[in-house]
Amino acid sequence: MVTDAEWTRIRRGLRFGQVFEGTVVMVPRPGAIGIFVDIGLSVGGFVDALWLSDENEDWPAEGTVADFKIFWADGRQQIRLVPCDFRYLRNDFTATVERFRPNWSSEEGQPVPDPETATPNK
Repeated sequence: MVTDAEWTRIRRGLRFGQVFEGTVVMVPRPGAIGIFVDIGLSVGGFVDALWLSDENEDWPAEGTVADFKIFWADGRQQIRLVPCDFRYLRNDFTATVERFRPNWSSEEGQPVPDPETATPNK
């Protein structure tokens, strides 16, 4: 865990849609929770099950190296990601994004806000 000041410093350099090569480090409950991804920062990355394939055998396995992009960050010291590789995404990814992050397309490229001003992911 990093200090709040370090987390704020890290966030200042992040943008929504920014791509990182990451390694899947843990899949605690395939099909249920999501996957933890090491993207080379002192805070972890996480892909919520909501964004992943409905078929958990299509999820990237531990040790998989792939590209992930920043999708959200709130007050938690964790970067929320989505895989760039469509084979890992749910079939209705675009519709799901429209439902939960309708402004996503306009947010891509924008700086990740400070933790105090970020609202929780719906």
